[in-house]
Amino acid sequence: MQQPSGHETGRIYFPSSPSEFITVFAHWAITLVAAMLSVSLSTSNAHHSVLMFAMVLAFFLLMIESRRYRFFDVYRSRVRRLERNYYAKLFDPGLPAEENWQRIMAADLLAPTFAMSMAEALSRRLRRNYIWIFLILLGAWALKVTFPSFSGEVPPALSFQDWIRNAGVGPVSGWIISAVMLAFYGWIVVAALMTHGGRGELAHGNAHV
Repeated sequence: MQQPSGHETGRIYFPSSPSEFITVFAHWAITLVAAMLSVSLSTSNAHHSVLMFAMVLAFFLLMIESRRYRFFDVYRSRVRRLERNYYAKLFDPGLPAEENWQRIMAADLLAPTFAMSMAEALSRRLRRNYIWIFLILLGAWALKVTFPSFSGEVPPALSFQDWIRNAGVGPVSGWIISAVMLAFYGWIVVAALMTHGGRGELAHGNAHV
């Protein structure tokens, strides 16, 4: 039987960095926002719906990243439990260990389960990265609706009625678009501010991705 090489002996698999599980989608979202902002704000013919489309794409990337973050949390919780109950006690044998931590880890290895809900993962990814992406898109959208053409070809919205008119998309009135945007960003604020308490690995320290 072939023996593992020196650098593989006793190695526990864990992502080399959080970016392996998480940040790739945040990078895509940032690239997407930069491209959509360039298209929308650089030309007079670009409609503000381009930015709304960017919001939809950023939302789907947020959902995918939140799902991957739950998988990352599964591996993180295993390694952190081993660090707390085994490696930490090597340096300080007097430290108390979690009750039945070995059985808990064995059960999780046999039948992996998520320790974090989708709502909690989504809330954390919003607070870490995506809230700023959505706020930038909202500011750019409001600016584009107010000033459809920076060259002056289309007059700016100087009144509330003008603003509502400019917010319309095709046959959809500006009132409906404004209501949808208000509801969407209201949900984002509530989801970002929602806390789920110090459960799981969040209850140990504050060095979390």
